[in-house]
Amino acid sequence: MQIEIALERWPMRAPFHIAGKSFVDAQIVTVEVTEGTHRGRGEACGVYYTNDTADRIVAQLEQVRAHADRLDREAVQTLLPAGGARNALDCALWELEAAQSGKSVWQLAGLSSVRPLKTVFTIGIDAPDAMAASARAMTHAPAIKLKLAGDGVDADRVRAVRAARPDAWLAVDANRGFDRAGFVDILPVFHEVGIALIEQPLAIGREQDMRGIDRRIPLAADESVQDIDDLAPLVGLFDIVNIKLDKCGGLTHALRMEADARKLGFQVMVGNMTGTSWSQAPGFVLGQRCDYVDLDGPTFLASDRSPAVRYADGYIFCPDTIWGRGAA
Repeated sequence: MQIEIALERWPMRAPFHIAGKSFVDAQIVTVEVTEGTHRGRGEACGVYYTNDTADRIVAQLEQVRAHADRLDREAVQTLLPAGGARNALDCALWELEAAQSGKSVWQLAGLSSVRPLKTVFTIGIDAPDAMAASARAMTHAPAIKLKLAGDGVDADRVRAVRAARPDAWLAVDANRGFDRAGFVDILPVFHEVGIALIEQPLAIGREQDMRGIDRRIPLAADESVQDIDDLAPLVGLFDIVNIKLDKCGGLTHALRMEADARKLGFQVMVGNMTGTSWSQAPGFVLGQRCDYVDLDGPTFLASDRSPAVRYADGYIFCPDTIWGRGAA
């Protein structure tokens, strides 16, 4: 088996702001594996808050070259830790297996078919009027997620967006921006404007502070849940877990994680760390089994791969001609 690794930079359409972080481009690592006449491709964006950088991903992947003679998806689960390197290689091996078998990845994953998925479209942190204008312009988006900062302006932000889009399903994502007191203070505003989902209000390590908080609006864990091992401690604190392939280390682990999350009583969201269509495509397979879908990453980029995922009327559709059928 041959393994090719590349580092790419994909500029954003405009700077994207979340609590404590701004992005002007996406640093992406791609992996292509070939065996005989067949190939598979994968992509990783990494996880910025765990220092899972592009350089680190490349270094981890280079170490795997020595094991290329016995490489398969199960071996990768032990050769690499959860994170971007394992994600990119795991997804490449899924597509390689699809090419070799003559099936699509979604068939290999046990699905009988795939359907377009309703996805949220995200608005980054900005002034209330600017976020309202963005929401008003999103005529294609029946479901919108607002990034919040925990800076005292968030109530104005959500009220402005709700006034601009009284029709929209609205979620908020604080990316760890609140402390407990600030979150409790703003909860009545979320009820007032009809927020439907709240994602990651508190910092990693402060999960127990969620105990006793009003959960009439479902609470989703993102940064607090990286892989399967993080699920059980969150029971009774969150209602939803956000599975991202860059966090958990690929589609193989993600599918197992979704099944375990269900057994523990969680609903499941599929998310993304931005990325091109090659990142969204494996997420699209997982998304067929999820309650909530957040696969809007390419909409933040100045360009995407060709062919690219399709967005229409609030839905994402990813044909396996983009990724997942494999190529000879």
